[in-house]
Amino acid sequence: MSLFNSIVDKIVHYASNLVSGAKADPASAKPEPGETSTASSGAVSGTGSSLQSVDIGATLSRLAEQHGQGLNWQSSIVDLLKLLGLDSSLQARQTLANELNVHAGEAGSAEQNIALHQAVVQKLAAHGGKWPG
Repeated sequence: MSLFNSIVDKIVHYASNLVSGAKADPASAKPEPGETSTASSGAVSGTGSSLQSVDIGATLSRLAEQHGQGLNWQSSIVDLLKLLGLDSSLQARQTLANELNVHAGEAGSAEQNIALHQAVVQKLAAHGGKWPG
């Protein structure tokens, strides 16, 4: 599964937990290494219908409150990935950058991280998600 699909899966998972009243837990949505999540497989189709009614800003804000750390997920790709319980290492960000065709700045630079965050936001919006601002 692609890293972007993992981002979408996590957001959809947390949004559905918030609707059902369950506490969002990054570990609960994390498949074991080598596994794929059966609940989320195919969550992002060509149309991305799974994000159509998701208020990403509200979902991530509630998750950040539960997380308890001062993560700047609104503008930091590293903090966004951490909030979702995903790998935020340089290698993971390089993989995501290649996946989204983001080639700004040097690997791991602020310029690349900003461009990568913007690309993720744009792609989430293109899949129907509502991003704050």
